[in-house]
Amino acid sequence: MNSPLAASGLRKSYGVNEVVCGVDLALRPGECFGLLGPNGAGKTTTLRLCLGLTDPDAGHIEALGHPVPAAARAARQRIGVVPQFDNLDPDFTIRENLRVFGRYFDIADSVLEARIPDLLEFAGLSSRADTRIQTLSGGMKRRLTLARALINDPELLFLDEPTTGLDPQARHVIWERLRNLLKQGKTLLLTTHFMEEAERLCSRVAIMDHGRIIAEGEPQALITQHVEPHVVEVYGEAAPQWADDSGRARSERCEGTGETMFCYVHDPAPLVSDLDGRSGLRYLHRRANLEDVFLKLTGRDLRD
Repeated sequence: MNSPLAASGLRKSYGVNEVVCGVDLALRPGECFGLLGPNGAGKTTTLRLCLGLTDPDAGHIEALGHPVPAAARAARQRIGVVPQFDNLDPDFTIRENLRVFGRYFDIADSVLEARIPDLLEFAGLSSRADTRIQTLSGGMKRRLTLARALINDPELLFLDEPTTGLDPQARHVIWERLRNLLKQGKTLLLTTHFMEEAERLCSRVAIMDHGRIIAEGEPQALITQHVEPHVVEVYGEAAPQWADDSGRARSERCEGTGETMFCYVHDPAPLVSDLDGRSGLRYLHRRANLEDVFLKLTGRDLRD
């Protein structure tokens, strides 16, 4: 079965700074594929290359059977895009935003008017169809941006950090909408800084850093491959000293950030037993997750 999006050997430099360094991607039909990485890793540039919005210095891209960038316009007719930042027209109502955007795809007015009610229902905005954009909450705007990306009934969607800035309730609503799209057989390419989001939605993820793919696979397989199964997080001013005195000796790996120590182990019992007898420290015992993999592979240092 042909890949909805395949890229090989992608490279892009700006001056002496190579921001995409030989990236290979191949999406499977009907999957949600996550492209993860710190700020500046090259994720958004990779999306722009795959959409034909930026020309690569090297490499090959094919989107829905079309070579990109040579036939990018034809490919984009069948692609939906949710940008990192909302770019809705504030002068128009919700319905008008959908109508105007649909005309960019030369969709017949009769088809467009028949499609808009379903999109409003999908976004949970049917009762607000004639409301202007300025009055909408952030969650409503994000749901409208997602609905707008579906105006051309795309086979492939690019989602660039679709839930950034949303509260937990709005984020869960967006997740539900994305799962519905997967049930319809659409293919999603998702970038996100929320590892829980990637773990919930993605069948496969690629972790990108400094322009390169450094790990790829199913989320649970990456967790099993790269990190110990249990994590004990220890909090408090005394946590770093506790780690030096006791924690490191009882852990396979122990990392600190400020007043928090992250202890990675196969058997958490000795750590938990030690902590239960200490005052001034709080701890959380949990299973390892995709965020632990991400931090191990890309580091805990702050990125600008």
